[in-house]
Amino acid sequence: MAGVVNQNKDYNDFLLEVKERIRTSQYQALKSVNKELIQLYWDIGRLIVEKQQHLGWGKSVVEKLSKDIQAEYPGIQGFSTTNLWNMRLFHIEIQQNENLQPLVGEISWTKNILVLTKCKDPLKREFYLLHTKKFGWTKDVLIHQIENKTYEKYLLNQTNFDQTLPEKYRHQAKLAVKDHYTFDLLELADEHSEYELEQALIRNIRKFLIEMGPWFTFVGNQFHVAVGENDYYIDLLLFHRKLQRFIALELKIGEFKPEYKGKMEFYLTALNEQYKEDGEKDAIGIIVCKNKDRTVVEYSLKTTNQPIGVATYSTSPSLPDEYSKYLPSPDIIAERLAVVKDLFSNK
Repeated sequence: MAGVVNQNKDYNDFLLEVKERIRTSQYQALKSVNKELIQLYWDIGRLIVEKQQHLGWGKSVVEKLSKDIQAEYPGIQGFSTTNLWNMRLFHIEIQQNENLQPLVGEISWTKNILVLTKCKDPLKREFYLLHTKKFGWTKDVLIHQIENKTYEKYLLNQTNFDQTLPEKYRHQAKLAVKDHYTFDLLELADEHSEYELEQALIRNIRKFLIEMGPWFTFVGNQFHVAVGENDYYIDLLLFHRKLQRFIALELKIGEFKPEYKGKMEFYLTALNEQYKEDGEKDAIGIIVCKNKDRTVVEYSLKTTNQPIGVATYSTSPSLPDEYSKYLPSPDIIAERLAVVKDLFSNK
């Protein structure tokens, strides 16, 4: 009987190994096909550009080319007039930016065109291409991230990580904190309590974690911390797998106040003393408020040695236009993107 059991286990292990090999092969084949398709579209876009430049052909050549290709190959997909124009755009835009060229073959044509048409800034395009490649964003998720201004929210975040974290961790930690979170999935009234906000996030936990960003896992809400003879409760406790740290969230339905920082410092000390396991790093705090004065936040975070970020939230997908004036310079954005690429390459 033991021999049969062992034989069954050996076969099951063998089957799992074969299935994994098949999945790997299928994935590599799909990647190879996608790269060939992207290269084909690049070449066609290049040829259209060259003919229009050297022979003076006008716009009508694209429509004629589309009809002739589809007449030659009945039922063929991907050669509509619109898509041929996209190929031309693709070649023009990508050949101007060498940072984008290694990325476009790693994601689908549809996602490439989404990024090119919805984002005009090269650094913004690089951000979304990198993240789509790394996290396998679907078309709908990519659209949501672009419309939700995820790029701006990461670049604008207010933290004290430069002063409180070792250099090898601070850049990665900044990528874990946004400046603004959009909780448009909650169906909350404009006037709501902190309890109602917390409960709505728990009911929509999957979408909440997607909004928080990659690598977050949920630990608990109203997480109990006992200090001395007193009981305290952290609104939401998450764990960041990449950073190997607890992330404590405090929810505030009003404007940020400096005293919120002291409460978060207390929570972080308690987590580090009582709950941090061997190999884990010190906890990070995020105070999420309805509004904030950026100068007040800046002054408050200068006087703590605990890593804390302060963000705002809304229950509708909006980000004030004035945010654009706070964006870092292109050089700083490029530097941060270089860090992102480095982090993503070190799996």
